[in-house]
Amino acid sequence: MAKEKTEVKEEKKAEKPKEEKAAPKEEEKAEEAKETKKPRKQRIAVLNVFSSKNDTIITATDLTGAETLSWASGGMMVKAHREEGRPYAAMQATNKVVSDIKEKGITHVYIKIRGPGGNKSKTPASGAQSVVRTCARMGVRIMRIEDVTPLPTDSMKRKGGRRGRRV
Repeated sequence: MAKEKTEVKEEKKAEKPKEEKAAPKEEEKAEEAKETKKPRKQRIAVLNVFSSKNDTIITATDLTGAETLSWASGGMMVKAHREEGRPYAAMQATNKVVSDIKEKGITHVYIKIRGPGGNKSKTPASGAQSVVRTCARMGVRIMRIEDVTPLPTDSMKRKGGRRGRRV
């Protein structure tokens, strides 16, 4: 009986070191995984987009809006005046702004879209949609898209006189 007890103890002793050796390897793997997967710090900017029928203006600022990081407009990208408000011009302006902010390390953006508003058109023009699509395609993460068009509570008299604009 004494021999059987010693054999059982020897087997237990032999098993314990194997378990102890296996556990540190798993911990090392977990530590290596933590080292390789360091989360990048999110750098956030705000893209203010003004989109009317005649032009699209894009301004990238910091979160407070105090510091302008980059800006461009549709008129800077095309030669003809009639094309300033078109989606192509807005797309080119967005390419310029997004590439500038990516160089500065910005990874995420909030997009604030504004139409003319007031007693003018309440909807943003076609350039606004192309700005959002181009941002998404260029690899910048869009966190929020917000419409900040000013809406009147009690508007002023619209331009054009009592009988409206005569064409």
